[in-house]
Amino acid sequence: MHRYHVFETAHGFAAIGWSGRGITAFRLPASTAAEAERALLRRLSDAVRTDPPADVATVIAAAQRYFAGEQTDFDGVPIDLGEQSPFFARVYDAVRALGWGESTTYGAVAKQLGAGPEFARDVGQAMASNPIPLIVPCHRVLAAGGKVGGFSAPGGSIAKARMLALEGVETAAAPLAPKPTTQQSFGF
Repeated sequence: MHRYHVFETAHGFAAIGWSGRGITAFRLPASTAAEAERALLRRLSDAVRTDPPADVATVIAAAQRYFAGEQTDFDGVPIDLGEQSPFFARVYDAVRALGWGESTTYGAVAKQLGAGPEFARDVGQAMASNPIPLIVPCHRVLAAGGKVGGFSAPGGSIAKARMLALEGVETAAAPLAPKPTTQQSFGF
């Protein structure tokens, strides 16, 4: 059974889903709680809204700190991605090792996994299928030359660039923007 919770961050409302094995879904900040909830329920239609247990509340607090601009690590968060192809599972493990302010490219992840450059697209497909952005930090994987590249989460590449800017990462397409002084949605 899946459960979920909607919570507020400095950049809008996020939602998180979990099972008994770990985090199963994450909705990046939206402008309203209803929008965040709807997006999460599209992925987990059977989920029941509830207060989070202590371990999930810890992840929520870490996400709130992240969107407030505080260096945060999600590497040890238990996740439950369900059935994944072996290659996608390896990609997710490799990307989870990227820390705050680190970035890599689709091709570099493929190479790290012992695959040829032709697997860069497969890495991109894994990132596009990632059900728990931020916890599996797909925003830290860039296109060749440090370009932002695609981002399948709502808000697209602009949202990806904003998350990277929070971490102090400049990309070829998006210079650092000033830190907002009021709550703003990433437009996810």
